[in-house]
Amino acid sequence: MSGRAWRRTAWGLVVAAAATVTTVAASAYALSRQADAARAVIGKPLGEQALRDDRVYKKKYGDPVDLLLLGDSIAAGLGADRAGDTLGGQLARRVAKATHRAVRLHTGAVVGAESSGLADQLAALPAAYVPHVAVIVVGGNDITHRVRTADSRRHLGAAVRALRESGAGVVVGTCPDLGALQPLPQPLRSLGARASRQLAAVQREVTTELGGHAVSLADVVGPFFITRPDEMFALDRFHPSGAGYRRTAKAMLPSVLAALGYADAVPFGHHPPLPRSDATDLVVQA
Repeated sequence: MSGRAWRRTAWGLVVAAAATVTTVAASAYALSRQADAARAVIGKPLGEQALRDDRVYKKKYGDPVDLLLLGDSIAAGLGADRAGDTLGGQLARRVAKATHRAVRLHTGAVVGAESSGLADQLAALPAAYVPHVAVIVVGGNDITHRVRTADSRRHLGAAVRALRESGAGVVVGTCPDLGALQPLPQPLRSLGARASRQLAAVQREVTTELGGHAVSLADVVGPFFITRPDEMFALDRFHPSGAGYRRTAKAMLPSVLAALGYADAVPFGHHPPLPRSDATDLVVQA
């Protein structure tokens, strides 16, 4: 290639690269504007505080199971009309019925939390408190706030590791499918769906390699939210309703019981801890 031809080719690549950067920047700006518009439409009709129903369920059974909820607004139960219809309340009732043991619920989840907030939630727990099982649902805010997947993985992994080392069982409900959120316009909804699926896969991997159980919420409850949005979503069309939490708790129950030692097999969409050798290999590869 002659010097002149090489310079033309190089200049063409520079122009193409500049055009690509400009297009990406413009797309990011457009998506940011769409996200702002979506937030304006959704608003905050539910406020920023979920109903709390931390108490002992089915006290008459005795020998209580300590159940901990960590994570974001879904784990906190924002959108439920009654305190007992939060995700924690629904899980507590179902665990009590399945085990014939009382369930002592403690909710440490915070509305609006990202994965980075899990450390503070753990630090805020009462001294010497160790639950029998901790349920974590987090990730949606990581997507909407464009947190790097590697950072989300690191924060979730640290929480799962700390809980497992304390002796607690862990169940992580992986990031829900944001493609089910109708208030989000296209192409934001499609991009959200793809990003949430990618994060969910990473959450599943790090949870199971560290000895926790993972439940793919996009698989086990996502279809209900897509086909029955009027029933499954709350007023803001963003958070689950009481019916949505009941469906989610029912779907997550098998892994919660498995983490407690009350079940051996789990259905489709549930992922038990990896065998120790496989988990070690993945940790080394990571």
